[in-house]
Amino acid sequence: MVWFKRKVEGIQTSTKDKKETPEGLWYKCPKCQTVVTTEDHILNFFVCERCSFHERIGSEEYFQLFFDNAEYKELNKKMKSGDPLEFEDTKKYVDRIKQTQKKTGLTDAIRTAHGKIDGEDLVIAAMDFSFIGGSLGSVMGEKIARAIDVAIKKKASFMIISKSGGARMMEAGLSLMQMAKVSAKLNQLSQAKLPYISFLTDPTTGGVTASFAMLGDINIAEPEALIAFAGPRVVKETIGRELPSGFQRSEFVLEHGFLDYIVDRHHLREEVSKSVRMFRN
Repeated sequence: MVWFKRKVEGIQTSTKDKKETPEGLWYKCPKCQTVVTTEDHILNFFVCERCSFHERIGSEEYFQLFFDNAEYKELNKKMKSGDPLEFEDTKKYVDRIKQTQKKTGLTDAIRTAHGKIDGEDLVIAAMDFSFIGGSLGSVMGEKIARAIDVAIKKKASFMIISKSGGARMMEAGLSLMQMAKVSAKLNQLSQAKLPYISFLTDPTTGGVTASFAMLGDINIAEPEALIAFAGPRVVKETIGRELPSGFQRSEFVLEHGFLDYIVDRHHLREEVSKSVRMFRN
């Protein structure tokens, strides 16, 4: 009976000759499920061409985007975290640091660099969420402080690109001290009459939001970035009220006066350059 017979048509490839599609060739948008080639996604600044979802990117991608000809000098590149509290949980802190450094190729959760944007001097401190959630620790505070010193010395504009889950619990009070330390250094930048641009990306939370991320002469953000101090459950239990939809997204934060504007990544360089020239003039 033909019902139980397979009719062979066209080209048939044996199982042993079939090849797997190499990983990394395609990108699937987590929001609208649109599939494009990874190459096209990169050329579109890691933004979905259909729904404009902004994929998280790291410090290197931001440096490439902002600095003229993608040329910059990285500052304090070899600075690494110690373990002053000898923190131990399921894994020793020093072991986790080493493992993360090996996995990401980074020394800590932030990189700082000096370069130019449209010919104007600019110092950028950019966080990397891939390194223990972009957590604020002693190294981050010290690298930002030293980057501010460079900005003052070179009379350059200064920018922090925030992408953090908050303070690093493995450094306890030493981590929390960085909030005040960076805020004090930003005051020195202000006294030198140099602009500070705070750029909040997804996510900017915890101690970073509670301190220097909200102290910019201009506070800007990417579309739909999560900007918050605590999670929605904690906020709800604290105030005892139902929370509006999207209340921790950049659009809601802008509407309630905590941001100056939201900028699409395609126009980011142009807008930051405009802001730098405005302050410099």
